[in-house]
Amino acid sequence: MDEEFPGPHSGAMDTFESLVKAEFAPKNTYLNTASTGLLPARTVDAMRVAVESAAVGRPTDMFADVEAARASFARLLGVPGRRVAAGASVAVYTGLIAASLPEGAEVLTAEADFTSVVNPFHMRGDLKVRTVPLERIAESVRPGTALVAVSAAQSADGRIADLDAIREAARTHGARTYIDASQAAGWLPVDADAYDYVASVAFKWLVCPRGAAFLVVPEDLGGLNPVFAGWVAGEHPWDSCYGPVEELAHSARRFDESPALFSYAGARTSLELVEELGVEHIRQHDLALAERFLTGLGALGHAAVPAPGSPIVSVPGLGHRQAELSRAGVEVSDRAGHLRAAFHLYNTPADVDRLLDVLSG
Repeated sequence: MDEEFPGPHSGAMDTFESLVKAEFAPKNTYLNTASTGLLPARTVDAMRVAVESAAVGRPTDMFADVEAARASFARLLGVPGRRVAAGASVAVYTGLIAASLPEGAEVLTAEADFTSVVNPFHMRGDLKVRTVPLERIAESVRPGTALVAVSAAQSADGRIADLDAIREAARTHGARTYIDASQAAGWLPVDADAYDYVASVAFKWLVCPRGAAFLVVPEDLGGLNPVFAGWVAGEHPWDSCYGPVEELAHSARRFDESPALFSYAGARTSLELVEELGVEHIRQHDLALAERFLTGLGALGHAAVPAPGSPIVSVPGLGHRQAELSRAGVEVSDRAGHLRAAFHLYNTPADVDRLLDVLSG
């Protein structure tokens, strides 16, 4: 890492930098974590072992990997593992919550939030889905609102929801809260215990393979009906393979999807790495890079969408330069005409400067 990188230079930060160097060696300027995170070397190795073992008829215990990943995710979000379901998709878990709402229930959502967070509520057809600007979510909760569903950080531009205000407004009016942490878990400390439901994919800021996602539910399981329960949802899965499941798991595991096992073989090691690095250290690192980019943008005469405290920076009017940047070895996204850069643990000040240099050309 660059020795002039701003931020703490304690032994903990030295450990952070050495771990990152050992696990990541991107061959381009990769600033696209909001789309897909890079895989650590340990995760690539774990998946290779799992695949090669399966190929010769000696598969590893990938169900143990699921349980280890569940436990790791639970620790990262500050809840017991029994409250975490393991699956593959936020949309599936949104659909689970949508299917459990009574006819006519009001769901409050944010304008232009990610489709997986909102679309299943619209698909019901008999729910009242109300949409307001992100900044007005808390003030828009009212008597009769059954559920507030919102991303912790917006995918398109990185804006962070006022989760404290949303939680308090929901409590005041007796509404449940559903938070999608897909663009937050891994860099933003998330206290899942403060909300009714928290879902997250793991292939972005948690640097896991695609195919791993999680749902946190309350101790009382949140009144959810496990409509897609299969054999893995049984209290004794291997005794639940035929006919109806006689006894559902007493924990959130009743909401498990049949797991993508090779993905979880890798997710286990990725989540362990995030725990080792520490979310707060990751956050400091990521935000320092975002601030460096914002400063450079200002010098070039550009302004980003205001998103204080976010490592996702979205610049209106520059999305058309995404292809040019990619040809120059700089990976970012074009989202609705905005250039979106996302800074994460494997990025350096040199990456920021490379992006600014290409943009200035």
